Amino acid sequence: MDDVLAPAEADTVPAGNPRARYAADPARTRGREFGEVEGGVRGPRSAYQRDRDRIIHSIAFRRLKHKAQVFVAPYGDHYRTRLTHSLEVAQVGRVIARALGLDEDLTEALCLAHDIGHGPFGHAGERALQRALSADGGSDHGGFDHNAHTLRVLMRLESPYCTHEGLNLSWETLEGLAKHNGPVTGDKPMPWALRELDRAFPLDLAGWPSLEAQVAALADDIAYDNHDIEDGIRAGFLSLDQILSMPFVADQWDAINRKFPGVAKDRLQRELIRSQIGWMVTDVIAETRGRIAQAGVETAQDVREAGMQLAGFSLGVAEAERALKGFMYEKLYYHPAQKRTAELADALIAGLFAAYADDPSLMPEDWRTALPEGEPQRSRHIADFIAGMTDRYAIRAHAEIFGHAPEELSNV
Repeated sequence: MDDVLAPAEADTVPAGNPRARYAADPARTRGREFGEVEGGVRGPRSAYQRDRDRIIHSIAFRRLKHKAQVFVAPYGDHYRTRLTHSLEVAQVGRVIARALGLDEDLTEALCLAHDIGHGPFGHAGERALQRALSADGGSDHGGFDHNAHTLRVLMRLESPYCTHEGLNLSWETLEGLAKHNGPVTGDKPMPWALRELDRAFPLDLAGWPSLEAQVAALADDIAYDNHDIEDGIRAGFLSLDQILSMPFVADQWDAINRKFPGVAKDRLQRELIRSQIGWMVTDVIAETRGRIAQAGVETAQDVREAGMQLAGFSLGVAEAERALKGFMYEKLYYHPAQKRTAELADALIAGLFAAYADDPSLMPEDWRTALPEGEPQRSRHIADFIAGMTDRYAIRAHAEIFGHAPEELSNV
């Protein structure tokens, strides 16, 4: 999809805005965990441009092309994966950032990297790893959280450089990823991976992040709220009539039919998704501008000191977005066929973890030779290996160890 706004709406978004004073400024970055000289032989890029480029060129980013978004990645050529979803999130994020005068490069970096910590099979795989590393699984090794693992991948596991661990991204990029769902407070235990990384490179976890980070989180919601509908219809799990049971969607559909009478239904359905996204994007831009003005925010530091979320939906659109999420959970994410796939994926990941823990020789040599002796590091190392797998790699690994993989997964 080459744009997120319908033509009439697109004209209301400036082609380019000067940087707002409240935008993150790469010239004022708080730096990197390991010191570097910016620029040099690799070209005159800003700190945030370098972050984005490092993410795009990483192995972890490439692996997203075979990790499930809603449906198991090999399910069909036209379904979204974590990679295509991340690209679409980045496109939505850039539109909003440009309209608000934010740093587009930082916004894009956050959007592209936000799902890098997901293991195979999405949340089903995450639940299996969480159980394997928690008291529920018999060993209290700190659990597994995909948001925290995103930071672990970028700061420790993905290490292409000779001088330091990780990609050594800027403080603002790491902070924005750590606070993907807002400030990390004492309301619930902090994931062990995030706690250790914050100890090494403090990320001010209790405070609100940049507007770029807040926009990236909203872009994620906007993208999957609407694109998952398209994939659900394609899979036959959702019908147009079900979706039109929501009044705000029906309003969009009626307007599209009046504008394009006689056009084929499949094209109208795609126009509906575009219209929904444009409606949400336009609302976020207007609402965020209003909140910024009301809060008297003028600088990037004011954003952090506002003590509230500045980027967001208006009240009416926020209620509609929550209703849409509820609908998607009921009709798509918890569809009986999806629940069955999730159960199989959970069991497959649990089986892999148990097999590697019992016989580390089953792991590739580089992972096997690096396996720590003691716990919890040993189990966390095994989880790191599994979390890096794609869906199809996990299926193949299970078949090699056990002689088979669940038919419903191996034949998708």
